[in-house]
Amino acid sequence: MPEVRSPTVRRRELGALLRALRTEKGLTVEQVAESLLCSSSKVSRMETGQRGATPRDIRDLCDLYGVTDEIERDRMMQLAREGKQAGWWQSYDLDSFATYVGLEAEAVEILYYQSTIVPGLLQTPEYARAIHTAAVPKIPPPRIEELIEVKLKRQRILSRTQPVRLRVVFDEATLHRVVGGMRVMGAQLNRLAELTTLPNVTVQVIPFRTGAHPAMDSTFNLLYFAGPPHHMVYVEGLMGWFYLQSPQETDKYQQVFERLRTISLSPKESIELIMKIGARYRAASGVTVPASTER
Repeated sequence: MPEVRSPTVRRRELGALLRALRTEKGLTVEQVAESLLCSSSKVSRMETGQRGATPRDIRDLCDLYGVTDEIERDRMMQLAREGKQAGWWQSYDLDSFATYVGLEAEAVEILYYQSTIVPGLLQTPEYARAIHTAAVPKIPPPRIEELIEVKLKRQRILSRTQPVRLRVVFDEATLHRVVGGMRVMGAQLNRLAELTTLPNVTVQVIPFRTGAHPAMDSTFNLLYFAGPPHHMVYVEGLMGWFYLQSPQETDKYQQVFERLRTISLSPKESIELIMKIGARYRAASGVTVPASTER
């Protein structure tokens, strides 16, 4: 099991269980809300994990759904308690992105597709700083440093005792877009090459010669968990984030990701390209790298 018991995942696990119990009883959200003397939105938010449940909520819902097994009731109470705990990320005021960080913290595997930037879990602080500096509206420098600190803490899931398995695919354009200057790019691509020596990290590049592919206008992450929800898709855009959990939606993204892997360079070829381009950046900026890191 992962080292971190994320309150975000605990709430979603409890919510999935509550939704299944309600469906099994043939009750609507409105009927449950009427029985509990609360709003329908409260019931919906508990079922989607957006809101934590109190011990009283669990007691009343167990009574309503006919859950009499004490072990099962205790398990639900435990999920509710863990869902109320604060994750380390909650002190950083991340708004909606806090949900993703909480899910990422307990994922056992992540499939990550990016079209134009190095994925956050693989970014150097300098590369991340350049991205945040270019944001609109402008982000104050102290806030940028906070966001970089969050990113570095998120990256610990790659090296914890039971690390997340990370499979990344990104477009070759990512390697040619000079973010932060030649020196920053040289260091970033060197860091990419270093991380691929980890047994749990795989990186593949879609070369320019591939031409059109099924995710040119998208960017997405597939997250897998040891328990419910077993997997979901996270899609990020300029106007916000959303999550997909239905089998039809997740299956489509899984198929697209597998297609992207098929048309990409092999992991070995990808690292060779990354190192080749990285060496050009470092040469242009006058930076030399020890031969041991050049593999």
